[in-house]
Amino acid sequence: MNFTTENFLLIGSLLLFISLIAGKTSFRLGVPTLIFFLFVGMLAGTSFSGLVVFNDAVTAQFIGVVALNFILFAGGFETNWISIKPIIRHGITLSTLGVVLTALFSGFITWLVTDFSFTESFLIGSIISSTDAAAVFSILRSKNLALKGNLRPTLELESGSNDPMAYLLTIIFLGLATSPSLTFWEVVKLFLSQIIIGVGMGVGFGYASKYIINNIKLEYEGLYPVLAITLMLLTFSLTDFIGGNGFMAVYLSAIFLGNSHLIHKKTILKMFDGLAWLMQIILFITLGLLVNAGEIIPHIGNGLLIAFGLMFVARPLSVFISLSPYRMKNRERWYIAWVGLRGAVPIVFATYPLIAGMAKAQEIFNIVFFITLTSVLIQGTSLIRVAKWFRVLLPQRVKQITPVDVMLRENISTEMVEVDIPDDSCVVGKRIVDLNFPEKSLIVLIQRNDRYISPTGSTVIEPNDKLIIVAEDKTSLRESFSCLSVDANAYQR
Repeated sequence: MNFTTENFLLIGSLLLFISLIAGKTSFRLGVPTLIFFLFVGMLAGTSFSGLVVFNDAVTAQFIGVVALNFILFAGGFETNWISIKPIIRHGITLSTLGVVLTALFSGFITWLVTDFSFTESFLIGSIISSTDAAAVFSILRSKNLALKGNLRPTLELESGSNDPMAYLLTIIFLGLATSPSLTFWEVVKLFLSQIIIGVGMGVGFGYASKYIINNIKLEYEGLYPVLAITLMLLTFSLTDFIGGNGFMAVYLSAIFLGNSHLIHKKTILKMFDGLAWLMQIILFITLGLLVNAGEIIPHIGNGLLIAFGLMFVARPLSVFISLSPYRMKNRERWYIAWVGLRGAVPIVFATYPLIAGMAKAQEIFNIVFFITLTSVLIQGTSLIRVAKWFRVLLPQRVKQITPVDVMLRENISTEMVEVDIPDDSCVVGKRIVDLNFPEKSLIVLIQRNDRYISPTGSTVIEPNDKLIIVAEDKTSLRESFSCLSVDANAYQR
């Protein structure tokens, strides 16, 4: 087929539509959408139909990096600090020490069962060392299930924050494989600069982005998500340019912004939620197009040995060692170990050896792709069953609702009240975004003289305004009264 602009749009839109339909089917079958998106790409590519011939690893890596920015930012923006605060040490330990141990154990297993060199084996271990949040929670949310205790925030924090460490290890071992003269101190310098600059830029851009979003005063509400995208890409590119870990910077800045009071925050949240899904679909289809199924078949034996070693040895060992300092039931540790689901990130990282021109790069890519498929098919389809075995599922009647679930609802209120703002109130002249309202409470309407105003974060409170406030519960309502410096007793019902 001759690829004109029209043909490209036609094929692209058809692949996206098929992927969406396949994703809807996957919810019912209990299979992660990831596997369907990959198969759509494989069916359209050289593996089967040959409709699309795509073998450009550089383009695939570019799409992967851009997509990961959106996925990481959306995950960080939806992360609620209150929910992760009790398990912050657990999550960070798993996403740092846990990733390092998984890479080392997986690399050692690879070295034992294949003819790869020591460095090449640990490069493969590094590539497959991170987990995939999207694949895990697409199943749990589709079945409307929740996990006991702090398991869900722990898994979300680990899955969202472990990609930077896996990326760093991949870069280090790729450097050792392609440049044997690389010294120990150069590796240490690279490691420290990536971490320190990444953290510093993430926090710095978080503060700067909050200030810019709340004070730039754009003409149209629809421009604020565009501004957020611009700041996200700027965070990644500048951090990477000066030698830091751009993925880490994007994730940290997103967590900061997601837990700050922002103008048009709900609009930004919904936009990134949709874009993250779009980027996942595009990424998975692209990676499916890149692979050739015929080239994977010779590596099935080694792929199975490494995949089983990862699932049943490397991941459990890394989880139990990482979480040993913390009080936790063994069945919870086992479940965390089983939710070591590989996703698109390892496949993206597997393109780096291809671009670097390593002798065994194609073999590494095919093995990593097969390990990902094996992990998704075995672990991804059994998450709910294993959760029941380990008794870590919450009954439906006590299912927990996350703050993000609340924000994405159209009607979140169970409490409503009208609050009069006197002339001498301390909130007069302040913008709504500066009131530090609780997440579960909203000012939905302002009566000003004979007019009714639908407020935004930039709306300024004026004397004698009547605020119509809705809140999910009485606690959030009392916090709202405190933010407005009014007497809660005057509004008791």
